[in-house]
Amino acid sequence: MEKKAPAANVGDAKSAAADEPRPDAPQTADAAPDAVEPDAVIAPQAEADDATGNAVEPDAVDASAEASDDDSPEDGGADDDAATPETTVVLAVETPAAVDADPINLSTIPASADPGFTGAIGTVAPLFTEARPDEPVFASVPGWEPSGSATPATTAVEPSAEVEAGTAAAAAPAEAAEAPAESGHSPRRGKENGPEPAAALTADRLLSKAALPPVDGWRRWLYNASFGSINVGDSDKVRILRATEHSIAARLGERTRYVPVLSRKGGVGKTTVTTLLGMVLADLREDRVIAMDANPDRGTLSDRSPGRADYTARHLVKDRFSVTSFSQLSNYTARDGSRLDVLASDTDPAVAQAFDDSDYRAVTDVLGKFYSIVLTDSGTGMVHSVMKGTLEKADTVVLVSGGSVDEARLASETLSWLEAHGRHDLVARAIVVINMAGGETQVDIDAIEEHFRSRVNHVLRIPYDKHLAEGSRIMLDQLRPATKAAAVELAALVVGELTAS
Repeated sequence: MEKKAPAANVGDAKSAAADEPRPDAPQTADAAPDAVEPDAVIAPQAEADDATGNAVEPDAVDASAEASDDDSPEDGGADDDAATPETTVVLAVETPAAVDADPINLSTIPASADPGFTGAIGTVAPLFTEARPDEPVFASVPGWEPSGSATPATTAVEPSAEVEAGTAAAAAPAEAAEAPAESGHSPRRGKENGPEPAAALTADRLLSKAALPPVDGWRRWLYNASFGSINVGDSDKVRILRATEHSIAARLGERTRYVPVLSRKGGVGKTTVTTLLGMVLADLREDRVIAMDANPDRGTLSDRSPGRADYTARHLVKDRFSVTSFSQLSNYTARDGSRLDVLASDTDPAVAQAFDDSDYRAVTDVLGKFYSIVLTDSGTGMVHSVMKGTLEKADTVVLVSGGSVDEARLASETLSWLEAHGRHDLVARAIVVINMAGGETQVDIDAIEEHFRSRVNHVLRIPYDKHLAEGSRIMLDQLRPATKAAAVELAALVVGELTAS
């Protein structure tokens, strides 16, 4: 029997083992019935160390055991050795040079090695890649990317086929977390309807709504007596008034609307109605409203409005080419205590030239650049010099009649005059106002209203009010509730006709 070859030359032994594989050695897959985890690779090494302290590979241990069995006389080992000489190889793994404390130069098995030829090395894979100097530490983690990045993340090292089944459960949450990154948006922006705009944050949505207390009457008294615990709300009358005020604030479009106030007879309250209508429109609307005095002679519109101005319509006619901004135009209008702007007529008695049609057109061309509604307090009659331009620009008309028989007849003849001159459109949109400035009368006002309703769509009665009968400046807060309600209704009718036209 031959002696065993000494393990003096480890390098030659490795080469011999690699160049001359044993014919009777079992295959690697057969030698390992179960896959060995990476942590278990080092365990058999410690058990197979020889007396010299060198690490013995598992194949080397198996080869020594088989050689011993072949030497046994019972198995006929001598005959086998004579036929096939065998050499026992002891493998030693060198340790890295950095480990200076190991005198026998032992090494650790790298993670990528498979010393047992088990095929289980696929479970060991690097999980991190080296981060560049300009990247954060987390950049080496597979799938990591800065928040909000629109570039999908890529994994540095993909797992092997053997671990896909074992890591499927852990990979599912990671894929769900990376889904927003793949789309480039946050989960909120990934909703079907998209993100909400800033306009969605309204006061109606974010603030709790509390019922308003009643305005007046026994409902208000009950609310105060119960310290706010009992709120029955406002009456139907108050609710209708609020709806009417809301309709007055409707948008009218991009162009300026012109509303002349007409009458065939003086003294029926044409200037009073113009002032009331303008104040309510200016108070309830957000855009600009102006009332201009287009009386060819001396008008009194500026006397009924709260404000005063140093310039008149005639001055604006002279300076119309130099007025290019609203701040310049405001020097010609009056506004004091009300949002209504008033352009007064000439009050100088020495002026002999009347305000004519060309002057009216020049003034309204300037006002149309800065105001949404222009009210015209026209002169008495229908054939004066300003009436032609007034009717041509009119979108609707307000016809004022008194409570007497002759005043009602003249107002009805005004409608006939418009029809005779081909302005059936203005008659269809006309609003007749019966002003009861004279107080109580023996005339049947209901019969007058019935007559006008047969000719126009809207007829309104303004009750007698002491504050209006004074003939001085008008203050809305000093009007009777019925008078103010009538003025609000008139403004709503005018806006209704303007929006329909």
